[in-house]
Amino acid sequence: MNQETAYAAPQHDDAVRNFSVLLSSTPRGARLARLLATEQLRTWGLPLHPADLVVAELAANAATHGRVPGRTFRLMLYVIGDTLRVEVTDTRGDRLPQLGTAGADAESGRGLLLVESLADRWGVAQGPRPRKTIWAEVDLPPELARSCSGATRGLSQGTQEGKNPHQTPPLPPTAQHHPPG
Repeated sequence: MNQETAYAAPQHDDAVRNFSVLLSSTPRGARLARLLATEQLRTWGLPLHPADLVVAELAANAATHGRVPGRTFRLMLYVIGDTLRVEVTDTRGDRLPQLGTAGADAESGRGLLLVESLADRWGVAQGPRPRKTIWAEVDLPPELARSCSGATRGLSQGTQEGKNPHQTPPLPPTAQHHPPG
């Protein structure tokens, strides 16, 4: 049975906006993740691009590489300050993502390269066992961010050399961070 839940925070100017849903680790669940994320971004009045593509790639990876039969993956979106954070959590913590170089005629293997080129920051956080979370952050135009949240700027965790120097406390040492390159 496919278990799906959604939660959206109250729509006040001083609230942190968030959305969370559990989806089946299937191609259908990955497609639904993109559709739901797109609708949530519209509701918040945020640009769809590039977040829609980031969600699509991370959800497809969860359904393909993070799949454990009978288990779900979680999609979370939240806005704090001028940052939209996308998180996809699956139950294959033993399979960490790797940036690959797909051959010219390969039909897959470019998803994380796309995430790296579209997101301002991305990374991996392991745990609790057996989970891992792949996250990506997209900086929002300041005028849109102010209408979404009254919180302070930046969600990044850990040490990185990305485009944004503002950071929150670091993740546990097992986390890997990948600024765009």
